[in-house]
Amino acid sequence: MGKHARRRERRFRARVVGTTGTLAVVLGAGIGPATAAGKAAGAPMATAAAIEPPPAPGQLTLPAPTGRYRVGTVDLHLRDSTRTDPWVPGNQPRELMVSLWYPAAHTGRYPAARLPSSQQVLPGGVTLPTTAGHTGAPVDRRAGKLPVVLYSPGLHGSRASGTALVQDLASRGYLVVTLDHTHDASEVLFPGGRREVNTMPPGTHASRTIAVRAADTRFVIDQLTALAHGHNPDVEHAPLPHGLTHAVDTHRIGMFGASLGGGAVPAAMHADSRIRAGADLDGQLFGPEVHQSLNRPFLLFSSQHHNRNTDGSWARFWKHLHGERLDLRLLGAEHNSFTDAEALFPQAPGAYGLTPPQLVPILGTIDPNRAIEIQRTYLAAFFDKHLRHRHSHLLDGPSHRYPEVAFVR
Repeated sequence: MGKHARRRERRFRARVVGTTGTLAVVLGAGIGPATAAGKAAGAPMATAAAIEPPPAPGQLTLPAPTGRYRVGTVDLHLRDSTRTDPWVPGNQPRELMVSLWYPAAHTGRYPAARLPSSQQVLPGGVTLPTTAGHTGAPVDRRAGKLPVVLYSPGLHGSRASGTALVQDLASRGYLVVTLDHTHDASEVLFPGGRREVNTMPPGTHASRTIAVRAADTRFVIDQLTALAHGHNPDVEHAPLPHGLTHAVDTHRIGMFGASLGGGAVPAAMHADSRIRAGADLDGQLFGPEVHQSLNRPFLLFSSQHHNRNTDGSWARFWKHLHGERLDLRLLGAEHNSFTDAEALFPQAPGAYGLTPPQLVPILGTIDPNRAIEIQRTYLAAFFDKHLRHRHSHLLDGPSHRYPEVAFVR
């Protein structure tokens, strides 16, 4: 890397490290491709932008999904009896909470799901949004077998921090599985009111964090396979939505993540060949996987100041990609534009301890609605191509419909 590229990378690191830690508690989203550059970062990540004004004073909203299907969701409590939790002392088995999002029918009979957070009301009486997912609604059989896409959040982040993207993919006919990485996440709520918080040792290297996340992902895929064979992997054996076990297609699996969650995708793909395509939303890469060949499709999607010309980890990884590879840059976007902060922060900056002028370095200058629309469109095009064999010319090069997306050649 040349002198000017190193200078740009240092500026990028400084930009990421500057975000406040209060966001993790409120949104549960880990900040920054670079915060973990050798140490455990404490600063979190934000979330996506509002499509409509809040329906009532103080009630935040998320953008409505754009696909043809309504959305259902269910939470699963999973326990890996073969692995001890690496972030707590003793021999406690690794436990995870995940949410499944899918095309659903008869949603009017089932309650709308809220975000999994113990803090539903923010300062000033602002309430977190209700999602488009309906808890326990039956799977819509018209969608057929559902390709699976897994989602990993940023460092210390919540599985809920990418809900605007997740519920949209579900509405397009995907089964999207969002992972909470216990004791890495700022909080994870388990059945019975148990609440687990971040216990990662200070100074934990990002490569170690990513290795744990890759193992979590492999275990979750194993549980999805059990589910597809008719088993209920939930620890409490909570009822599963009707039709779910017959809808899971474990032969078509993809994965994406934001920030460190995106940085974990290559490790997960190396750990599990069942993941056929991966996407990293603005996450710096760590660990040996950066230097290992990967022959499956991969999408790098970055903010305006970040790509493989400014991030040495992306440049090294790029050279080892032997499947289809894309390096896209979203002009006007910042690191947190790839989370639900993009939707929530502009609606009530004060509830997050921010002023309107502070939103620009956090979310950039791109219109929030537009940022979310573009991410949804390109993510769907990428997974449609590689999990459904539906080719889109959108991935061939710059589009006049989306001039904000630059192809880094």
